Amino acid sequence: MKQIIVMDKYPVFVLEIAKRETSYKNVDEILAYLEEQIKTHPIATYIGIFDHYAYTSNLAEGEIGEGIKDAKNIICCFGKKLPKAVILAVRPRSIGVAEMTESFVVSFLEAPNPDANTAMEKWANGIINI
Repeated sequence: MKQIIVMDKYPVFVLEIAKRETSYKNVDEILAYLEEQIKTHPIATYIGIFDHYAYTSNLAEGEIGEGIKDAKNIICCFGKKLPKAVILAVRPRSIGVAEMTESFVVSFLEAPNPDANTAMEKWANGIINI
């Protein structure tokens, strides 16, 4: 997993997984795995799935990058404290999973909570199983 800056300002963790490195066959199988990780985590709570590919492809002006075959986000929250109202701006968390021709790309925005980053990184690395 590496950390990059997207659009010159967003710190994002990203992991590209070759399809030969995992037994998961598609985005939905990976999301089912991530949902289970979220639901068994002592703090995280599962919120839902957003089908970004379907949403974008249904827009008249929607554009999808070359090679992207599917793209969905799983949404969860690690917020065990609500110290200020403005913290809502960085919650909930979203983990993106995109299927490319020869790989899956898993990405998430760096969270202010280091424990959340550690958990999401562990879950992403758990997709690699070969």
